[in-house]
Amino acid sequence: MDNVTHSLAGWALAETGLKRRTRKGLAALVLAANMPDIDVFTGWVPWIPLATHRGFTHGLLGGVVLMPPLLAALLWLLDRWQASRGASFKSGLPMHFGWLLALSYLGALTHPLLDWQNTYAVQLMSPWNARWYHNDALFIIDPWIWIVWGAAIWLARRRWSRGLARPGVPAIAGVAAAVAYIALNGAISQLARKAPAQGAGAAAPASVYASPPPLAFWRREVVWRERGMIGRGRYDPLVNFGALAQTDPPEPDNLSDPLVRRAMHASPEVERFLRWSTMTTAQVEREPCQAFVTFGDARFSDPRTRGGFTHVARVPIERPGCR
Repeated sequence: MDNVTHSLAGWALAETGLKRRTRKGLAALVLAANMPDIDVFTGWVPWIPLATHRGFTHGLLGGVVLMPPLLAALLWLLDRWQASRGASFKSGLPMHFGWLLALSYLGALTHPLLDWQNTYAVQLMSPWNARWYHNDALFIIDPWIWIVWGAAIWLARRRWSRGLARPGVPAIAGVAAAVAYIALNGAISQLARKAPAQGAGAAAPASVYASPPPLAFWRREVVWRERGMIGRGRYDPLVNFGALAQTDPPEPDNLSDPLVRRAMHASPEVERFLRWSTMTTAQVEREPCQAFVTFGDARFSDPRTRGGFTHVARVPIERPGCR
């Protein structure tokens, strides 16, 4: 998910009343909710799990177990430094390291759980297992989540500022509503992933993704792979509850082409892309002495965004007259 959503998740939890458990409680929840995305700065490291976005730092070990104590320690040290300089704390709360650590763990847990909800997927078991997990419940930027959590935070903060009874109730309701919304969308995606096998789409697809759009959350763009072919269809439970409402003619993924197999190892950038891509496709442009292979991912075929999910590899062709 985007970092606005991650921040809202930590903030909404804080406004339930958790921010009052310790000084810097709000900071712990919001920062921990974003912390796993530190891997955007580690793409250069030689250790593949850490160099892979949504890899080690998004896994249950790296992101949920190991990183929260580091954040809690940094916030505690910052607080000690501020106190040593005579800083006054507006909240009037005491520093409680145990609660700071607990809130860091809670905020960190929200990150992989939210990233699991979209088709970009996440390696929850990294570094032991490189499998990508996806629930396909949310678009990567979901405005409905923004609205629900934004309203909940605003209402809760008003109640906190006015000293009203049970000020965290709006935030609790907002968190509960978001959980119910995600569960509903997960159920719709489960139906959508089964839909290709129910009609003329596919008999037994090897892998299926069901991507929701940003606004019409009940619809799904379904893409699947079967026997070297990529199938596409649209699912709408309001049109047909059990099958796809529309399908497109399947297209070859071209991964069995010998030139494509060679191109898979043409550069570190291509290899890095293929470690992430779970619905890889390839297009080959042949010239007399070379070929250009464009790798893409069938999950992200929208012309408006496709360019950010492609890599081109040059492959020399050995034949007389070519150097």
